[in-house]
Amino acid sequence: INLFLRVLAKEDTGFHSVETLLCLLDLKDGLVVTANPSPGEVALEVTGADLGPPEENLAFRAAKLVLAATGNRIGVGIRLTKRIPVAAGLGGGSSDAAAALVAVNAAAGNAVPHHELLQFAARLGSDVPFFLTRSPLALGWGRGERLLSLPPLEACPGLLLVPPIAIATPDAYAWVDQLRGSAGRRGSVALTLGALGTWGDLARMAGNDFESAVFGHHPSIRDGFEALAATHPRTCRLSGSGATLFGLYRSERDRDEALLTLGHRHGTLTPVSTMAIPAPGPRELAEPEHR
Repeated sequence: INLFLRVLAKEDTGFHSVETLLCLLDLKDGLVVTANPSPGEVALEVTGADLGPPEENLAFRAAKLVLAATGNRIGVGIRLTKRIPVAAGLGGGSSDAAAALVAVNAAAGNAVPHHELLQFAARLGSDVPFFLTRSPLALGWGRGERLLSLPPLEACPGLLLVPPIAIATPDAYAWVDQLRGSAGRRGSVALTLGALGTWGDLARMAGNDFESAVFGHHPSIRDGFEALAATHPRTCRLSGSGATLFGLYRSERDRDEALLTLGHRHGTLTPVSTMAIPAPGPRELAEPEHR
């Protein structure tokens, strides 16, 4: 999730600069890599969601980059089990890509150095480098690919509210531009690391520049936001470009009471927790089933 997200100017490349604070959750997809007898080939099997043609899947593209970098000496099969909602602003495809980079590289004998994997990650998407770093908490800027890992905070119980609406990221950026007109957002937010040391600090800084634009186009998401905010979380925001909303709570009891209060009137509710330890890395991923 994005604890805060500022959308800055649109650059000559066509991309917007951003400033964001990225936080890992314990929600995850499953990705298993096995040997494929056809060198250079990637066979992708997806369950849990329809992601369209394999060639457009980030995990597939990540695998292809690693295989090409190693001379296509091997081929791989990827079994992807989707649990993270798709097109929901939660970085599901980006996390799949990062996991594929690591697991396919492990299958190739870790032939690609980590700095090169980071370059591949930046090519695949703005959030992919964050997942590759394994950091539970990081500041991101540029397109999100420039990162500063921060000391993690204690795990915090949370609640995801996923409305039955998929939002394409390019559409969300276009709505922000339309709302701002030619002026755009000027300047960035002054940050000090000392202001990011507690959940209370982060709650005071939280914000997402996509919210006004997304809520304007989808009033039902605004209704969900207001209902979630009424459960008195520490902080309540839109994640990424949406449509997922999240609330972070002081205790599991508060979170569970919010879950009962909200029901499923505004979308699917999923209890989660932020992570206080790094995500699994190459050693943990390179177990026998990932050979």
